[in-house]
Amino acid sequence: MKRPAWLPTLASRRPATLRGRLLVGVIVLLAAGLVGNSTVSALTLRDYLRHRAEVTLSEAGDRVHRMLDGQPQTVNGGQLAALVEPILGITVISVDGTVAVQAGTGVPGTINELTAGRLDQTVSFTDTETLPDLIALRIPTAGLTVDTGEQRVAASAIILTMRTDIDRITVADFVSGQATTVGLTLVLGGATALLILKIGLRPLGRMADTADAIASGALDQRLPTHGKHTETARLAIAVNHAFDAQARAETNIRAFAADASHELRTPLATISGWLDLYHQGGLTTGAELNRALERVDGEVGRMRLLVEELSLLARLDAGRPLETGEVDLRSLATDVVQDAGVVAPDRAIHLHAPLPVLVTGDRPRLQQVLHNLVGNAIQHTPPGSAIHVAVGRTGSRATIDVVDRGPGIPPEDLARVFDRFWRADPGRGRAHGGSGLGLAIVRAIVHAHHGSVDVRSRAGAGTTVTVTLPVTSPAADTSHVSV
Repeated sequence: MKRPAWLPTLASRRPATLRGRLLVGVIVLLAAGLVGNSTVSALTLRDYLRHRAEVTLSEAGDRVHRMLDGQPQTVNGGQLAALVEPILGITVISVDGTVAVQAGTGVPGTINELTAGRLDQTVSFTDTETLPDLIALRIPTAGLTVDTGEQRVAASAIILTMRTDIDRITVADFVSGQATTVGLTLVLGGATALLILKIGLRPLGRMADTADAIASGALDQRLPTHGKHTETARLAIAVNHAFDAQARAETNIRAFAADASHELRTPLATISGWLDLYHQGGLTTGAELNRALERVDGEVGRMRLLVEELSLLARLDAGRPLETGEVDLRSLATDVVQDAGVVAPDRAIHLHAPLPVLVTGDRPRLQQVLHNLVGNAIQHTPPGSAIHVAVGRTGSRATIDVVDRGPGIPPEDLARVFDRFWRADPGRGRAHGGSGLGLAIVRAIVHAHHGSVDVRSRAGAGTTVTVTLPVTSPAADTSHVSV
């Protein structure tokens, strides 16, 4: 179907700004409310005036009926007028059915024909060529004689009438006044709404200007906030948090790239140095060549380990699912402590695991957590100092504690121990082949298992690392394991 030519015009005229749309919406709602209220008021006024006329005629008719009460009565014109006051028109119909007397506004005789046979019924006449707008009530008055002073008329009925064209004019004047009021109210309301919107949306304008500045490179700027309870303030705070998170992410990415390149630079420089020495003929004997190959192989292994650790962190950061199965932390800790005893036979590594503690998780990754923690304790404590590993359960949580009696970690460094590539002693870490990713990997794996890891340390008093994991199976064995 062909698009109507006028649709683009209407679309182009649609308010483009939020202020314009809100203003149009306010004016439309205000106009709908005012017009609806005026319409209801006009209809109510019209119905009230009509009901008032009907009630007035009905009450006058009741008074006439009570006066007659089945007995003949003779009244003069003044008495009859007082009886039906404030009726505007009175028509007396004689016994032969003709109009005998007219009083008040002087209703034409045709009203007699229009109300004939409609006794005690309120009848409305509108848009009649021979009559003005009026309402009439024909009352039977058998036995009533009306003395006009000039004649005595035996009345068979009287017709009471009230003009309603004045009520229509009243309603029309009311509608006209309401229309004027609605127009003025819309003008004043629109101006007031425009002023309120201009003031109320001013923070959004400032926020847009600041956002443009940030997009242009002023990354240190933030959206202005005033208080915390208004919608604009909450929006500004949320956007500022998003900007802060983006800035932190960009800083972390730059730091990560710098640290990774720094870590790779040393082994690459070593490999390059040995290759240059070989090409220059500096390796003349088989022993020297074997030594060079050993050094190159060691640096390649170091880079391979770093790449594997970075790959593991990337997978954990991406939230990729881990292998899941039932893992006995006591058995896992036993294997790790035994391996550590082989690697560092000069160390006293004690395991306290009185009960099996079963969790659901990835056994190789959880084993890597323990290997990293125990290896970190071995690496950063003096030779011969003892290390204690404890596996237990508290309620629905499994706990693993790795405690050493080393020099401890300064308080200002505790907050950074899980940062990637961070070392409290960089020189010593590299000398032992550390990449600065061990504790970062520990935290990532533990978080992937919905657990938590905490470090407590005091200078000169050692360090305690506690891993907490959710337990999925109750302990079933009371035997004691000590290594």
